[in-house]
Formats: sequence, C-alpha cells, structure tokens
Amino acid sequence: MPEPQATIRRGFVDVAEGQVHYRTAGSSAAAGPPLVLLHASPGSAKTLEPLLAAFADTRRVIAPDTLGNGDSSAPASRDAELSYFAAAHVRALDALGVHDFDLYGTHTGANLAIEIALSHPERVRSLILDGISLYSEEERTDMLTHYLPDVQIDATGSQLHLIWHFVRDAYLFWPWYRRDKEHRRAIGLPSATDLHDKTLEVLKAASTFHISYRAALAYRKEDRLPALRVPTLLACSATDMLIEYLEKVGGLLPQARQVTTPGVGSPEAARRTAEIFEAFMRSPAPAKV
Repeated sequence: MPEPQATIRRGFVDVAEGQVHYRTAGSSAAAGPPLVLLHASPGSAKTLEPLLAAFADTRRVIAPDTLGNGDSSAPASRDAELSYFAAAHVRALDALGVHDFDLYGTHTGANLAIEIALSHPERVRSLILDGISLYSEEERTDMLTHYLPDVQIDATGSQLHLIWHFVRDAYLFWPWYRRDKEHRRAIGLPSATDLHDKTLEVLKAASTFHISYRAALAYRKEDRLPALRVPTLLACSATDMLIEYLEKVGGLLPQARQVTTPGVGSPEAARRTAEIFEAFMRSPAPAKV
C-alpha cells in the first residue's frame, strides 16, 4: 500500500456496542457532501488510506471500521446479519453529525453500502460499489464452509501464524484455501510491510472479524440489487479477483454505470481512480425506477 501524503486523522465515536473507530481526511468546509468509505474484509479502513489521501483535497472523507473489525468494538451478537452491520454504520454517522453523503464500498463494504442505500435512500446522494461478487449457490456454500479460518487464541501464538498465512495467501490464490495452479492469482505479493500492516489489523479483531465476513458471504445481493434506486457506479480494478462478476452484477442493475479502474496499488493509480469516482459523484446518473 502506498504511503499516503495527506493528513489522515483518527477518532472514535460512541455507539450502543461501545465505540466505532474511524479515519478521516479533508475538511468539513469542503464543497459537497462528505464521502463515506466502507472497507473490505478482513481488515479495517486502513486499507482505504490511499483513497482517503486521494480525496483529501476535494472533500471530507470518513472511513469507519466495521463493528468487530480493526479498532471498533465487537458486534452485539455473534450471529448478526449484514443489515445489522449496515445499521451500525448509520448510527455511527448519526453520532458524527453526518446526514447526507456519497457512499463507497468495496467487497464486504460494497454489500454494506447496498443495505445502507436501500434503508436510507434519502441520505445517500450517490453509490459506488467497487468489486462486488455474485456467487452461485455452490460457491456460496463452499466459501461459507472453508473461507473463514478457525482462529484459536492460544499460548503458543498459533493465531499469529494462521492469520499471517490467511492474509498472505489471499494474494496468491482465489479463494485462498484452493492452493493449486488453477486458482493461482497473477498479481504477486504486496510488500512485506503491507502484509504486516494488514495482518496486524486482522489480529486486532482475531475473535470477531469473521462475524461480519460470514454475514457478507451469506448475503444474497442478487435479491437486493434490483431494488436500488440510488444513482450507482459499478466499479472494479482490472486486477481484482471479483472482476469476473462485474457484468453479471450489471445485469441486475442495468441503470448503473460500469467502469474498470486502475485500482489503488500506487499513488498515481489511486489518484486516477479517485478522479473517476469524483467525476461520477459530481454528476451521478439519475436512477431509474
């Protein structure tokens, strides 16, 4: 992950479960509504720092850690569904005094963004879904069975080794547990520092990160996407393993625009990606009912 140049501040806001941790950049005096960024699983909003930095000169940007992830408190239930996590994000935004906003979500964050846009369409000015799956029933069952490792916290530190390889192997294979030639990814590993940083974010929530992740894997977005009425951009990086689903998702949301982005793998790529998103948010296409 490139080192952001803009000032990224961090804070906590009180919610019923405890506190939600968030990162923010830019100024509240910036023109236009704030932009809310929702992160992928596993990890935290730290992975969104390149976009936070890229948008800092044009608008206020807020990126919360989902409950049970990063530095946010654990969810109230270990069996919570995705709608619960989406509602928790809205409660955190309420506590921050944020009412109207543009909304971006990637992977798990995209699923959460769908639910927020469905439950609060009057508050979401525009919606960017960056990298979104559309699993078959067989794929969904397989991932619910195998994707989330059984992390046990023990005195030998086995959790450190397990989570390091869980994070690392997701860059090498998709899904990460299919370690064979057929499932090999061609993107290579990020730097050791980036792997270390992401592993630390997952380790912080070793006992709870799987709750929202499982909810996202079980989420039937094929039933929810057609109900969206918010102007939507379907985006995906060319190197994202979920790009194979982009056209299928577009078929469920024909009113949405579609775009392939350079991603955020370098400061220049993050800047160009932010420009694509900014152009859409300045003049989002009207939603069709």
